[in-house]
Amino acid sequence: MKRIVAVSDTHLQAGSMVPRGVADLAKGADLLLHAGDFVTLQVYDAFCDLGPLVAVCGNSDSPEVKAILPKRRVIEVEGVKIGIVHQASHFADTTGAAFLAREMDVDALVFGHLHRPVVEQGPRLLISPGSPTEPRLSAPSAAEIEVDGVEIRGRILPLGRPICGYFKYAESLAEGSEEERREGGV
Repeated sequence: MKRIVAVSDTHLQAGSMVPRGVADLAKGADLLLHAGDFVTLQVYDAFCDLGPLVAVCGNSDSPEVKAILPKRRVIEVEGVKIGIVHQASHFADTTGAAFLAREMDVDALVFGHLHRPVVEQGPRLLISPGSPTEPRLSAPSAAEIEVDGVEIRGRILPLGRPICGYFKYAESLAEGSEEERREGGV
C-alpha cells in the first residue's frame, strides 16, 4: 500500500515556512502531490525538500514556477492513474472535475483552486485537498490518498480550526479607518 499526501493553494511568499502540519504529514508519506499555487520558486524548493514531490503550476504561481511545472500531470501508482491539475472547472461543484478526470483517463483527479476540501467517490475519485494556509469557509486542510493494489481511497485531514476570512478582512478595514482618523484623513 502507498500513502500519498496531497495539498494545494499554499500561497506562501518567499521566506515563508511550509506549514508544520503539512511537513509532518509529508514525513510519513510515500509521495507528496501539490495541485498548484506555491506562488514562488523558493516555496516550491521548500516542498521539494520534504520528499518525493509531484506538482503542477497554479494560476497564482510566479513565471519561474510556471516555467518548470506543467498545468496537468498524470502519474501511475501501483497501476492506478492519478491526474493532477490546479483548476479542474470554472464551477464550484465537481461536475467539471468529473468530466476532466474522464478526459484525462485517470482513476483519480487531485485538483485545487477551490481552497476548500472535497472528496467525491464515484467512478473516479475526485479530491480537492483544500488549502492549509488560506481555506475558504473550512478548516485548513490536506488530503491523504491510499493506493492498495487497484483500490484508491481518499480523505481530508483537517490541519486546524475553520477560518472565515471575512473577519480578518473586516478587522483590516477597521484598523485602516482608525489609522486614517489618527492621521487626520477621516
